[in-house]
Amino acid sequence: MLHVWLPPSFCSLNGRVSAVSRCCLCYRHLCECPVIVLSFFRQLTGMASSDDTEGSLTPVDFIQLQHYMEESNLRVKDVIKEFHPGGRFSKHSFGECVDAEGFCLFLKTYLEVEDFPADFCQRLFRYFQNVEQNGSSKSPQPKEGGVFLRDVSCYFSVLEKEQPREKLEFTFKLYDKDGNGLLDSSEVDRIITQMMRAADYLGWDVTELRPVLKDMMTAIDVDDSGTVTLEEWLKGGMNNVPLLVLLGLKMTEKDGQHIWTMKHFNKPTYCSVCESMLLGLGKQGLSCNCCKYIVHSQCANKNPEPCARTFVKSKQEIGIPAHDWIRADCGANKCDVCNKKIKTLAGKRCVWCQELRHDECVLRGLSNCDCGPLKDHILPPWAIYAVSKEEDTSLLNVTLDGHILQIVPVPRTHPLLVFVNPKSGGKQGERVLRKFQYLLNPRQVYNLSDGGPAPGLHFFRNLRDYRILVCGGDGTVGWLLDALDKENLQVNPSVAVLPLGTGNDLARCLRWGGGYEGSDLREILKEIEGSELVPMDRWSIQVIPNDPHEAGDPVPNEIINNYFSIGVDASIAHRFHSMREKHPQRFNSRMKNKLKYFEFATSETLSSSCKRLKDCLTIECCGKPLDLTRVSLEGIAVLNIPSMHGGSNLWGESKKSDGVAGLEQSEVITDPEALKIVSQDISDKRLEVVGLEGVIEMGQIYTGLKSAGHRLAQTSQITIRTSKAFPMQIDGEPWMQPPCTIHITHKNQANMLMAPPTKPSGFFHLK
Repeated sequence: MLHVWLPPSFCSLNGRVSAVSRCCLCYRHLCECPVIVLSFFRQLTGMASSDDTEGSLTPVDFIQLQHYMEESNLRVKDVIKEFHPGGRFSKHSFGECVDAEGFCLFLKTYLEVEDFPADFCQRLFRYFQNVEQNGSSKSPQPKEGGVFLRDVSCYFSVLEKEQPREKLEFTFKLYDKDGNGLLDSSEVDRIITQMMRAADYLGWDVTELRPVLKDMMTAIDVDDSGTVTLEEWLKGGMNNVPLLVLLGLKMTEKDGQHIWTMKHFNKPTYCSVCESMLLGLGKQGLSCNCCKYIVHSQCANKNPEPCARTFVKSKQEIGIPAHDWIRADCGANKCDVCNKKIKTLAGKRCVWCQELRHDECVLRGLSNCDCGPLKDHILPPWAIYAVSKEEDTSLLNVTLDGHILQIVPVPRTHPLLVFVNPKSGGKQGERVLRKFQYLLNPRQVYNLSDGGPAPGLHFFRNLRDYRILVCGGDGTVGWLLDALDKENLQVNPSVAVLPLGTGNDLARCLRWGGGYEGSDLREILKEIEGSELVPMDRWSIQVIPNDPHEAGDPVPNEIINNYFSIGVDASIAHRFHSMREKHPQRFNSRMKNKLKYFEFATSETLSSSCKRLKDCLTIECCGKPLDLTRVSLEGIAVLNIPSMHGGSNLWGESKKSDGVAGLEQSEVITDPEALKIVSQDISDKRLEVVGLEGVIEMGQIYTGLKSAGHRLAQTSQITIRTSKAFPMQIDGEPWMQPPCTIHITHKNQANMLMAPPTKPSGFFHLK
């Protein structure tokens, strides 16, 4: 039988557009070449290339636009003020329109990109012109070759991540031209048109969305006046689930409220409300992050079953381990009570223990829930209860629906407090966040973009036996450790790391790996159970400029967790960082980043900007001057952990000790022979000082052609004096520092978790 291939769906991976085509008969998937797939997509949908038409955007264009927006910190409503009378760009606006030059200035300002590609800017301008020409016949047409600024603003506002109420109110005021607080039908239709176009390019199946929005617009005019007030607009929008998902996933978080994500399903999937199959080529339906309840977008407003509870509302329910059953497509799995197969949508699943039962078997099995394989990590709802204001006067754990929460410890468990940086590893952080909201109680999973670590640390403050998992890069780990220093906690919790993105030197030396690659998070949680507690030294760094008035970059941090360096490697990192800040669109994939880094390293090899380091720098270890004349150096690295530059061990392996007495107790060791047997230990309250000859030597160490740099010292404190400006970096954060004196001293130790050793695989344990 021949496959019947459907048009492909698009995704972006490491900055590269990829696509997958699905057979509608057997659901087999086929990865396609991006160029071929785009051509195929255009043939099926009539979408022309940029050469064929002046008024369309390709998926490539839209993905590129999203990359720009992810790097920008500005908001549309702030930028459009510049086009109002008296603003910087007011001369480019005429009436309600903006000209081509003004449109380009809007993009450059909003996206914070000085050299926004001219051809891309022209395509976007023609696109918005085409939108207005093909829009509602009742809508006014732009004059003199311009575009309506409010249409452009509405489009980008939908794509921004912001509270839905703010977006709805902003959109309303944007289209309320006369400021009378009313929108007529043509104005509302234009708003919906822009939302539909944004949804289309976000991958939604808009055939499902269009009737939902049409019904919403019919119902929103409560008094049938033919116009919509701001109150009607806000009330109708805030109660429409698909629209809220489109506007940014920020719904009113009440207990029992689903947290929806629009999703594409790769296998036959059924709606839990109408029990019909989800059809379509794009994202066909909504899935709850927390309980995996699945519905059509049009069924989300039809009172679906509530999501699982996350806490109990009375003290009488504390400690009573009850199941929370959710309707689920059990996929022909067997019932855990009668051991018979469960038909489609004929069973339920417990959110906490993952047990499956037929509808009729729900009450027949055991009523107590043991939280299943992850019981050591889960903070179950019966361990969290709502208290009165008199019982908790801090009011720091108030939910959005007004409940004040406290935790009651569950004996013989170690609840896991999870912090996720959604910006780490591209979109990887967002996916990890959603997965942990499903595997654990959402009350124990925190998005670091929403207030940082403080809310989660405060919620867990009364627990004495819990662990922390931080999901992100080394900078995210440092952020959390700094927050732990500032919190007055009863205990110092142990911290595990799920590395996202590249680099991740700290995660490497703690055996968590160089980067999460999409493996089952349950396996990682099991590794945390078997992990080993390791105290890790942390160091204070004080930078005192020789001339306080001399301009220089701000020092990025006052604490060293991983390493500090001066010279050649910091020079490359500083140039890379500066270029990425100026042109973020050029650094939207790992491969591009590596090529750029290689480019800067090659340039540094030729220029040798940090040669003759010894003439401009001195180092004292516990007051003892360090001899830097033995070899010509272009860089100095001060190490706390045995990993730098994404896995390079600059100190290298040490020779076996012949029993040299007193080395372990020495405050400082500088003797070359003694240093050969000194090993690194992240808990020994010592730093290692290594010299680097240049870029070539760094590359040799990274590739294994050379075992290590030049061992200069092991010490408990360091003083460095410079007589000229040098590039420096702390834990990968570079800056340019004018002449200064640097003091590095021991600060404290953090409780880190080291992953269990990797089990050998293969016959007779041979890999």
